[in-house]
Amino acid sequence: MEKSLLLKKSLLAIGLISLIGMFFYQQSHDEPIAAMACVGGVVAIWWIFEVLPLGITALLPLAAYPLLGIAATKEIAPIYMSSVLLLFIGGFMVAIAMQRWNLHRRIALNIISLFGSAPPRLLAGFMMATGFLSMWISNTAATVMMVSIGLAVIASYEEIEGEGENSRVFASTIMMGIAYSATIGGIATLIGTPPNLALTRIYAMSFPHASEISFGKWVAFGIPISLVMVVVAWSCLVFIHMRGKKINALADNVIEEEKNKLGPLSYEEKCVGIVFISMALFWIFRKDLNLGFLVVPGWSNLLADSKLVDDSTVAIFMALILFMIPAKNKDNDGETGRVLNGRAIRDIPWETILLFGGGFALAKGIQMSGLSLYIGSKFQALENVPIAVTVFSLTGGMSFLTELTSNMASTEMLLPILASIAKAANLNPLSLMVPATLAASCAFMLPAATAPNAIIFGSRKVKIGEMVKVGFIINTISIIIIGLFSLFVIPHILS
Repeated sequence: MEKSLLLKKSLLAIGLISLIGMFFYQQSHDEPIAAMACVGGVVAIWWIFEVLPLGITALLPLAAYPLLGIAATKEIAPIYMSSVLLLFIGGFMVAIAMQRWNLHRRIALNIISLFGSAPPRLLAGFMMATGFLSMWISNTAATVMMVSIGLAVIASYEEIEGEGENSRVFASTIMMGIAYSATIGGIATLIGTPPNLALTRIYAMSFPHASEISFGKWVAFGIPISLVMVVVAWSCLVFIHMRGKKINALADNVIEEEKNKLGPLSYEEKCVGIVFISMALFWIFRKDLNLGFLVVPGWSNLLADSKLVDDSTVAIFMALILFMIPAKNKDNDGETGRVLNGRAIRDIPWETILLFGGGFALAKGIQMSGLSLYIGSKFQALENVPIAVTVFSLTGGMSFLTELTSNMASTEMLLPILASIAKAANLNPLSLMVPATLAASCAFMLPAATAPNAIIFGSRKVKIGEMVKVGFIINTISIIIIGLFSLFVIPHILS
């Protein structure tokens, strides 16, 4: 602990000295590339080692850019509240409403009950329910909620079967299934996990004239990838982790008892459910949806200028509706009022918002300073490297990097650089940026790699050796899956 604190203090001092030295250097020289490299390096190191809270480090460009001659404050400040962030905020508010009225729990239990009580089927139910929830609410929230259900099921199982080795394996299987499917589910939609939204914003900033990555386009490849990866994770848990264990079926009434505790569907749950479904449909069908054999016209074509609306418009509009609908019942905290109240503002993860903004500010600074062109010029040789080699190397490196670092910080640092490399090497930037983003969510080995991993490890139902063994296999297979999709499927969807 003392060594870790000493390291953080040392890196803080080194970073400050570097920035101060660059400030005085810039007074007699005008080299924005060097200044940007200095700021980017300090931010990267402080993020990796969490020298300061991630959100606080993300504010560094706001102070450093004007002082080092990189960009004016008025050019950088708006980046910290862009339309992509409003999409995240609006979607998160709807997710908060689901959690406030227990709709997410009802959805999860109903999905689980469809699969049956045999351990492999029960595991599939938990994983499908968690994955679905994680598409719409944060991976952390989905995991916390599903772990509470999982622990109740495990306790019932242990009452009947005892606390032997078979029960322990059953418990660890359910817990790992929840964590892995929460992470995988986040890949499926734009709002499922922060790196996805980071990609859309950084891509739009780097290539302002390119067509946007819409919600509908993303789910066209995100959902298939997630489904394949859930099947892979389920197979690894059933055929590797549970192999040789005699694990009996769970009593059929356990899930039904949990469902009965919720009572009948409430008025507020119906309201949130209608808004949630409407939001998803408005996202998917905002722009023309090309199914190959049929083009479904988007609803935005009905507007005088369809370019004035985007996915954030839908998210904020739907969140506002929830703030306007009166509630008839009390929520979990005994409060009434509206279906969504002022507490939702406090529950938004503002540090994540700042982290988004910091990453976007880095991307803007790299572009404005000319650092992007400089970096790109050093990688022109990639034009002669087979794209498959580049994609698989990048995917593998990113997957294992995020076992040790924040996936959000990693994508924020690397995506602007990948955009620059793609320009210089005459590559489609999405052929590098998309697999890197997807791979950033594929960290299944270590407890500290993701919040879901940490949560299930904290339940004391999982050994770290079990996570490393199963997680390494899933990591490796996910690299292959993402690589193949990136080479043969995604280019056609995002062309």
